[in-house]
Amino acid sequence: MTTTGPRDAPGVVDVVALGESMVTFLPSRPGRLADVPSFDRAIGGAESNVACTLAAAGHSARWVGRVGADGFGDHLVEAIGGHGVDVSAVRRDPARPTGVYFRTAGDRATDTHEVAYYRAGSAASVMSSGNVDLEAVYAGRVLHLSGITAALSGDCLDLLWELTEPRPGRPLVSFDVNHRPGLWRDADGPRVLLDLARRADLVFVGADEARAAWGLHGAGAVAGALPEPDLVVVKQGGGGAVAFTKDADAHGPGDAHGTATVVPALRVDVVAAVGAGDAFAAGFLSATLRDLPVRDRLRHGHLTAAAALTAPGDLAAPPTRDHADRLAALDDEAWGTLRLGPGWTTPAAHRAEEEVRTP
Repeated sequence: MTTTGPRDAPGVVDVVALGESMVTFLPSRPGRLADVPSFDRAIGGAESNVACTLAAAGHSARWVGRVGADGFGDHLVEAIGGHGVDVSAVRRDPARPTGVYFRTAGDRATDTHEVAYYRAGSAASVMSSGNVDLEAVYAGRVLHLSGITAALSGDCLDLLWELTEPRPGRPLVSFDVNHRPGLWRDADGPRVLLDLARRADLVFVGADEARAAWGLHGAGAVAGALPEPDLVVVKQGGGGAVAFTKDADAHGPGDAHGTATVVPALRVDVVAAVGAGDAFAAGFLSATLRDLPVRDRLRHGHLTAAAALTAPGDLAAPPTRDHADRLAALDDEAWGTLRLGPGWTTPAAHRAEEEVRTP
């Protein structure tokens, strides 16, 4: 799967990411939301996180969305634009607010984690083909979408059906399943996500969410349920990730993807277990835009996720391209012994690494 071709033209950006971004309020100290006295403001949004990380990695990236004509909307547009992302196609809604949410400091995987969303009726929840700049959306080598948008409203779901419609000359469509059961208003969510994923070219899905949403156990079963995409990436947490590349003769739901590439996860000293999935997608897409081999795309995904895991907050600076390329080129034994901790992406860490490698 390659992104090169007729879309490499003046005015075409590397990646367009469409979805809702919200102002995030992070607790000033651990504890229940009822007990936390104050919060720090940040930004959150799966698709804009991917765009910000890709921009930091040296790619041209555009975020397309809708925000309110309010101070929180101003903050989102300015903050995302400050990461080097093109925000010229973001629309402002004078009648609807910008979405916000509050969360606790705990790991999302624990029972103590709390998230309170205030996004119902937000400006982004009414995104449609009639109020989104479709010309700006299609002007990318890659169009990155997620299942979160599909869950926001009927209008948003209709927009995703349109954007994933197979048509000549469409960008490479990247789809992160991002199953969020709490966002869906009915039981059709899992089926809708499966149908949308089958219309994409590249799919990211966690083994845990495929099991919860679709009852599929094992990466092979996930790939078998998604025969249409050229590439299916199944994330297995500490078990690493596997990418299935479609054979030319795989045509039906029962056909298996032909080639499975497995890359073990890195050993990481985790600071905050948030944002890793978006970072993985960004790293994989960055390597895809450079037409690197599938193994290296997976390794770049792991490395960019490690940058997010070893820093607080949802967004973290990825490793420089040269640094990531050096680590991605390690032999299997060296990759298996690599351990990354806080600060590993800084220039000082690069110098220390070179000193170790240079006698």
